[in-house]
Amino acid sequence: MQRFNYVAKDAAGNEQRGVVEAQNMAEAQLVLRQNNLTAKSLVAEGGKKKKSALDIQIKLPKIFVSKRVRPKDLMVLTRQLATLVESGLPLLRGLRILTKQSAVPGLKSVLQGMSEAVEGGATFSDALAQHPKVFDNLYVNMTRAGEAAGSLEISLARLAEFLEKAQKIKSKVKAAMTYPIVVLCVALGLTGFMMVAVIPKFEKLFKDMLGNDAKMPAVTQFVINVSNNFINYAVPIAIGVVLLVFACRMVNKTKWGNMFFDRIKLKLPGFGELIRKSSIGRTTRTLGTLMQSGVPVLQALDIVRDTSGNAVIAKAYQQIHDAVKEGDNMTPSMEASGQFPPMVVSMVDVGEETGALPDMLNRIANTYDNEVDDAVNAMTSIIEPMMIVFLAVIVGTIVIAMFSPLTQIISGMSGG
Repeated sequence: MQRFNYVAKDAAGNEQRGVVEAQNMAEAQLVLRQNNLTAKSLVAEGGKKKKSALDIQIKLPKIFVSKRVRPKDLMVLTRQLATLVESGLPLLRGLRILTKQSAVPGLKSVLQGMSEAVEGGATFSDALAQHPKVFDNLYVNMTRAGEAAGSLEISLARLAEFLEKAQKIKSKVKAAMTYPIVVLCVALGLTGFMMVAVIPKFEKLFKDMLGNDAKMPAVTQFVINVSNNFINYAVPIAIGVVLLVFACRMVNKTKWGNMFFDRIKLKLPGFGELIRKSSIGRTTRTLGTLMQSGVPVLQALDIVRDTSGNAVIAKAYQQIHDAVKEGDNMTPSMEASGQFPPMVVSMVDVGEETGALPDMLNRIANTYDNEVDDAVNAMTSIIEPMMIVFLAVIVGTIVIAMFSPLTQIISGMSGG
């Protein structure tokens, strides 16, 4: 028998620490589940556990391969697995089929490790938990709840639908922002090229033909000054920008810094509401999906808090979690946080009163997903012409600045 140190959460969401005796890791996890504990970490005492071939196969994908599994690959895998399980195929056989047909090396290795774990006696959710960088808490807990209720196929189908909707929104936002970003990069690249390679040649030409003391038009002198400053201070400016970005990233890793920057994001004109709606849509869909799958509400709120993507929204969900833990409803603390629009608070209130909260949360998510989609389309339709005008103003200003002295030179030559 081996002794395993564990850190786990009980049904109420409280953290528990202790030691469990078992033959192997899988049996230790089974003992914890039988005591209604969800393991966060499980380590053999002494740190020198004798590793079996199964343990090695489970660990390798997590260390070397998991980073190469894209969300889109995970979405396709979940839908395929849900289809196989719904058709009555045994889980282990389904995993082996997906392992053989997978064209993604990282995912193939992960599936191989999962197949070996399930064959060795571990549950599907425990096999998933061995790869936390591929399968997050949402994924693991939904499958665990499905296993406990004997409805794994339903949990997988809900997971597949959840991932597909999230990927759809992400793809729309990415596609909508591609054009403005390309235009901005072209504008900056063209401007930098003209500042470094074109304007200095025109400046030399003007001095040769008009003399060093000749007075340039105001717009020409302004562009020449910008060009000279850009050339002389390009390296210090670049270093300064890099240091500033690095400093912001380091500050953002601190608790107060993350809260500060995320609070600013929510107050940005135009973008703030878009970020808020996107976060609320994602978190309400996550919470509704977890509750539909039978995950305890406190555990579901913990998962939602950790996957909110914004520290301010995460703090609001922590307040809701604390209130529910004390026996209160979600609505008062949700309203007191000030982070949720009145419509969301009202719909959650109705859901709690009617006992249809999961369905109401999914309706909120659908509403906000549509609003995010409309907002992105509207923003894109505004940004595109603005970027074109921005590019035209920059290029137009440089052209006017360079050709104004030429008219003076031509006039002087004609008068001569």
